[in-house]
Amino acid sequence: MTQPPTLSIVVPVYNEEANVALLAEAVASALAGYTYELIFVDDGSTDATVRNILALPEGNIRLLVFSRNFGQTSAMAAGIEAAHGEYIATLDGDLQNDPADIPMMLAKLRDEGLDMVAGCRANRKDGALLRKIPSKIANRLIRRMSKVQVKDYGCTLKLFRADLAKDLDLHGELHRFIPILADMRGAKIAQVDVRHHPRLHGVSKYGLGRTFRVMSDLLLMAFFLRYRQKPMHLFGSLGLGMTLLGGLIEAYLLCLKILGESIGGRPLFFVGILLLLMGIQLITTGFIAELLMRTYYRAGNSRPYTVARSYRGGKQEKVS
Repeated sequence: MTQPPTLSIVVPVYNEEANVALLAEAVASALAGYTYELIFVDDGSTDATVRNILALPEGNIRLLVFSRNFGQTSAMAAGIEAAHGEYIATLDGDLQNDPADIPMMLAKLRDEGLDMVAGCRANRKDGALLRKIPSKIANRLIRRMSKVQVKDYGCTLKLFRADLAKDLDLHGELHRFIPILADMRGAKIAQVDVRHHPRLHGVSKYGLGRTFRVMSDLLLMAFFLRYRQKPMHLFGSLGLGMTLLGGLIEAYLLCLKILGESIGGRPLFFVGILLLLMGIQLITTGFIAELLMRTYYRAGNSRPYTVARSYRGGKQEKVS
């Protein structure tokens, strides 16, 4: 049986025909002395990216080709699922991340008993107006909402223990929030400064248009962090608050009606009715969300908790 590699390097690529060969050379140079596999995941490229990867020397290079463009998160998830290494690193395909940082990150992960090491781009070589300033604002907002203190959520260069990486449940466009997903599983996370190079070939796939997607995903992550296991606490609290407020408004108007005043044409009457209806809907949504959450955990044989270590007779045993 072939010995599994120590490292699996997962690289999502989309129209990076001029970069893939250079990246493979950089990885080979950086990881000389390590057993590794380099997994390219082509996300529906329309140029010669696939052809150029297939022209690379065989051996430890693997290629997954999507039938169309599914997005970076899906490409990353596919590469992680296919990985055989004890540790998994994710890397951009545009040569802006430096594979030479991986050995340093691996040493830190091993020495400190970590589950994940996140890269933070030092001296970032991107435009200030369209890339660096929006990124800083987004990073600060994500840190405030999530309480996960990672400086650079947008850096793809990360290193994981394989069991954590395969348990991240990546979907949608959540690759930006991997540190939060890892934190939700109780992972020990550290961050290190890594090198960043200017893009030499090809064009960036990012722009200001992603801002609204990031914001909507951030709302989803905030919900996951606080209410994934107890959605009724969110919907029920909001629903009860609206129902109570609507009831008080209608009780007040009822008193006015008893005193002989006309209330049918008052805007406050309709506000009260609207609050009552919204409150009932939110409470009902909470019940449905609770049922869906329980169905998810039971049907998927998932657990709402993570056991970090297990001991028997004072000796540590493998966690199942």
